[in-house]
Amino acid sequence: MAVTLLAVFLTLVLGHAAPSMASLRRFDWLLDWRRYVGGLGENDGALRGRAGLALILAVPVLVVGLLQISLRQPLYGLPGFGFSVLLLFYSWGPRDLDLDVERVVDAPDAQAKRDAASVFLPVGASQTLDGPALVEGVFNGALRRWFGPLFWFLLLGPAGALLYRITAMLALDEVHADMQPEQRESAGWLLRVLDWPVAQLMTLALALVAHFDAVLGAWRAWHTGGMRLDTGFLGAAARASVEFEVAEEEAYTPDNRATAASPALVELRDAMSLIWRMLLVWMAVLALFVIGGFVR
Repeated sequence: MAVTLLAVFLTLVLGHAAPSMASLRRFDWLLDWRRYVGGLGENDGALRGRAGLALILAVPVLVVGLLQISLRQPLYGLPGFGFSVLLLFYSWGPRDLDLDVERVVDAPDAQAKRDAASVFLPVGASQTLDGPALVEGVFNGALRRWFGPLFWFLLLGPAGALLYRITAMLALDEVHADMQPEQRESAGWLLRVLDWPVAQLMTLALALVAHFDAVLGAWRAWHTGGMRLDTGFLGAAARASVEFEVAEEEAYTPDNRATAASPALVELRDAMSLIWRMLLVWMAVLALFVIGGFVR
């Protein structure tokens, strides 16, 4: 089995078999490193802008890139393989998406469900169990937690996975909200660049595992005004797919058992099911690349 495919498989297994290991995904060093570069910027104004952001990103990514190259050959590539698994696992998440969904579903009361669901909603959004908002939030979570790191790992190796993760943290995490405005804005732009091809491939996978016409219609409607650098089409396609899934369930359960639970929770459950199916499609395509000899 190819090294890349096995690394992805082990990362998924570790996330489920040992959820406590998620606590190892600590990025305190990134905050310290960013503040150090910010201190240098007090003497060099250029480092307070995009040049500083480039330095923040380039140093850790280059270090990881050099390590992945140097570990590729010794001992039949075993050190390189172990390094790849560790970096992909480190860049995954940092919270486990499916476990967060389970916390919402299993919460004992409405308030607890709303609190658990808040991790899927933007800061300041209404903390209500709104089905479409949860569906879009879960799909955005899948993009940022799973598919983004996976895509860039497949393309660039461990350095690509780390580049994606630290870019997402600099652009979105509240702990980095004190960044220079130009740096924060540039990190957000870079994240959109990194997200765009991933979201397109996720939408394609969604069309294959859900209702193709519903996904294609939502994608086309979003792009009516032309192509643009955002990923809103993914949320639109996700909402359309889940609406179709729920309608099908209701059609096959005339006694309304499908809606016995909260409608928002039904939509949340279906969204997570679709995400798992999309991941299986990605893994199957990767396996085909392995068989064809395009991936080591």
